[in-house]
Amino acid sequence: MSNVAEAAAPSLAGPVSQLARRASAVVENLRDSARAARAGDRREPLFSISEAADLVGRTPAAIRDAEKDGRLPEPPRTETNRRVGYTLAQVNDMRGVFGTRPWRKLEDPCAVIAVQNFKGGVGKSTLSVHLAQYMAIQGYRVALIDCDSQASSTTLFGYVPDLDLTEDQTLYPFLREDDKRSLDYALLDTHFDGLKLIPANLHLFQSEYELAARMARGGGGLLDRLAQGIASIADQFDVVILDPPPALGAISLSVLRAANALVIPVPPTVMDFSSTAAFLTMLDETLNQLASRDLAPDLNFVRVVASKVDENKSMQKELLALMRQVFGLAMIRTPMKDSAEIDNVTARLMTVYEMNSPMTSKSVRDRCLTYLNGVNEEILLDVRQTWPSHVERLRKEGHA
Repeated sequence: MSNVAEAAAPSLAGPVSQLARRASAVVENLRDSARAARAGDRREPLFSISEAADLVGRTPAAIRDAEKDGRLPEPPRTETNRRVGYTLAQVNDMRGVFGTRPWRKLEDPCAVIAVQNFKGGVGKSTLSVHLAQYMAIQGYRVALIDCDSQASSTTLFGYVPDLDLTEDQTLYPFLREDDKRSLDYALLDTHFDGLKLIPANLHLFQSEYELAARMARGGGGLLDRLAQGIASIADQFDVVILDPPPALGAISLSVLRAANALVIPVPPTVMDFSSTAAFLTMLDETLNQLASRDLAPDLNFVRVVASKVDENKSMQKELLALMRQVFGLAMIRTPMKDSAEIDNVTARLMTVYEMNSPMTSKSVRDRCLTYLNGVNEEILLDVRQTWPSHVERLRKEGHA
């Protein structure tokens, strides 16, 4: 029997290997044909002087005055003497000059947000990346940790994970405890100033089995390994966003232990709502089991986001209304609409926030940004409400 199995193996592996090579070649071609697709070659989005002023919290006149008196360098100009625009790095320099950086104080806790659902295809990685980029644009120091071996978040930063990255650049060595005391080794700069990425690739999948096996042998402390890694870099960031695998495995449990906030994306379909109901039941049981061992996470907030919403579909409208009724104040008010703009940019391994012009039309892009910004603004507000140093600012803004 074993001889028969051995003889059959090459015929099985051959087609799979061929399919894998063909698929990888297509992804690589997509990456190479996209404009500035490689992460290291990508450029930050550009902001007009009025957009920069809104982000910095000063007037365009104040920016021009700072440029005239030398506190700020003047931006490059076109042949017609028009400003080319400001990069996010230049906007952050302005925040430094004007004293408007919004960073948390040392006594404020670093926000560690897990964007989690045990069902795939709910828009988890799309939300994770756009949330991270939005917070970076607002001036916060952000780390996005891709904990999923499918590496969708990593791909959206312009990498072909299994071609551009080795396992030593992922969480894998740290989770494996290869004499790593900090996650510093894995932090990659991105084309968004203030935003760093810890990438993933397929090798991270191996750590699921290794962690589970070691935990079964009594290595319960391994659940805290990711939390320890985040603690080792937390002083560099205001917000850490975790994109875990869509399954309840060893890494997902480690993500739950490390997080102090949970965001759950849910498309308003019967299948996704039912799956999320099961996820919440399983999550409740898991949290109770962790609590019985004094391992329960301390969650500052739990929020549900309606994702991939198409309100032209009557059933989705009904389910969206039901979700608002069921989840109440835990529900983000703004839905994350299913947009052709998101579809077009993600097909090019990019995001809406890094594009300076629409891939579809201005009206479609503007609607997309309105909903994206609405979702992300609510989550950012939840984060800021956990920071004592922001209480007075929130009161002045009418949020307290």
